[in-house]
Amino acid sequence: MAGRSLENLQQRYSHSAPDKKRGGMGFGPRRGPGGRGDGAKPKDAKNTIGRLLKYIGGYHLHLILVLLCMACSTVTSLVGAYMLRPVINTAADASIPAAERIANLGGIVLTMAGLYALGILSHYMQAKLMMIVSQNSIEKLRNDLFDKMQGLPVRFFDSRSTGEVMSRYTNDVDNIQMMLNSTMTSLISGVCTIIGTLFFMFFTNVWLSLLVIVFVPLFLKLGTSISKRSRKYYTAQQAALGAVNGYIEESITGQKIVKVFNHEEVCVDEFKTLNGDMRSKQLKAQFFGGIMGPIVGNTSQISYAFTAGIGGLLCIHAGFDAGGLGIFVNYARQFARPINNLTMEASTVFSALAGAERVFAVMDHPAELQLAGEDAADQTPETIKGHVILDDVTFGYVPDKTVLHNISLYAKPGQKIAFVGSTGAGKTTITNLLNRFYEIESGTITVDGIDIRNIRKDVLRQNVTMVLQDTHLFTGTVRENIRYGRLDATDEEVVQAAKTASAHSFIMRLENGYDTILQGDGANLSQGQRQLLNIARAALSKAPILVLDEATSSVDTRTERHIEKGMDRLMADRTTFIIAHRLSTVRNCNAIMVLEQGRIVERGDHDQLLAMKGRYYELYTGVKELD
Repeated sequence: MAGRSLENLQQRYSHSAPDKKRGGMGFGPRRGPGGRGDGAKPKDAKNTIGRLLKYIGGYHLHLILVLLCMACSTVTSLVGAYMLRPVINTAADASIPAAERIANLGGIVLTMAGLYALGILSHYMQAKLMMIVSQNSIEKLRNDLFDKMQGLPVRFFDSRSTGEVMSRYTNDVDNIQMMLNSTMTSLISGVCTIIGTLFFMFFTNVWLSLLVIVFVPLFLKLGTSISKRSRKYYTAQQAALGAVNGYIEESITGQKIVKVFNHEEVCVDEFKTLNGDMRSKQLKAQFFGGIMGPIVGNTSQISYAFTAGIGGLLCIHAGFDAGGLGIFVNYARQFARPINNLTMEASTVFSALAGAERVFAVMDHPAELQLAGEDAADQTPETIKGHVILDDVTFGYVPDKTVLHNISLYAKPGQKIAFVGSTGAGKTTITNLLNRFYEIESGTITVDGIDIRNIRKDVLRQNVTMVLQDTHLFTGTVRENIRYGRLDATDEEVVQAAKTASAHSFIMRLENGYDTILQGDGANLSQGQRQLLNIARAALSKAPILVLDEATSSVDTRTERHIEKGMDRLMADRTTFIIAHRLSTVRNCNAIMVLEQGRIVERGDHDQLLAMKGRYYELYTGVKELD
């Protein structure tokens, strides 16, 4: 059996890039020597840096201490290295008595030890203080991002994959954290080291310093060239790694389907194709990442050799002291290191700033409005009874495609209104508008005579409870998941809600009853049991408006009949909107709306619609009436 081509597989499964629809979940290493991060560059670096500085700006004292510690660490390192000059000169000066030379060396060595000890302490304090600043800043950034997401409209999440949204918390925030933790201090420290080293080099010997500077363009050219190629191959490696992990994730999730259709051989072939592609890209990425250090290091050795040779001639012919030559070649050797590091860290900074831009783009996204419309006025009532009217409502998820056309209906408190029709007819869309998950384009929806756009969104949703077709259970106990419907409910009310939904009996058969921990969206429960908990959650709510969106689609017919009485108790005295494909569940509704292509084509109760022998009759009997 032939599998799909490599190009096709990469397009489908590669999700390493944060902006792709599959989103990256951060599988595997994202960084490598000479090419850390994804190589992206920010579009507005100045504005992004300004916003990031606001997050660390609240720690002025910490940052001042970090800079002082950094300066102290750099100075002690350079001064300590400079003190090798008198050590070498003293040891080599035969005109001084041996005992005096030993005494002088002892004093210098103790001074050097003290300086290096101070440098170690400074570096320790610098790292600790910067870690406090970065972690606190990242904590605040994550909190702000999460808070913002709670206020974003449903449209935002419907138009983006879960992986794409999650990548803001993983890839993007991780890159920012890495930059604040180490890269920023490395950059500042590198600049300080370069400036300090240059000062001591010129202080020691001007001509040798000019010779070292001649090699700087060569260091930069080599470092930049290798870094670019390395970054390109690491980006390709990350894409290949994302494709492999995406394929593995999908294959494991769909193992039953793979086995049902005997697709194992094709899966193996396709995986070998992706795995082989990743191997070839990893070879190039690891090779260019690995040669960065040796090439730049050996180039600096050439500079070191030239410096040592010219310095030796100066010692012979110009009276340059041996100690001065010793410390100078040491400075010359370490001079290339911070330059190389700055070249490598640049890609990390670009990736972090690009990630920060994506995070701030989410934060800048317009939040849900409590009141909608230019002329909206707060008319939120103290209590809601549940008299709902839709008047000539038109709506489309995108401007050029209308989903609902001139929908008009009403529901009095305690009534049950059903929506039936083909898939995609617009049934769920109506309930989404009732909850103001989306704002209508034209027409009005009123609750108790008040336009819902003039009712605070939080209050409106407190008075509308939903049982959705797709259940979602949170990590926690069964009791906590039911109590999600009303957080102030007592344990007795939780149990009563479970009994109303006919969930009590199966809950008591669980290992720890209501205290059983559910994980993985209730993976240890059947789909029907998860839906019963979802119904119990709604039963616990005191909302006067109830929406049942295929609420019994995941339970068998016997269980469905078993919970009918519980559902009747759940719907009592509530305005209920029922979306159902099983038309047997809507026979007792006060009114049934038959939708096709976003329009109400029939309306009436069960008997009236059957008598019409129209679309409802076709759906209910499966028989199309002949003309």
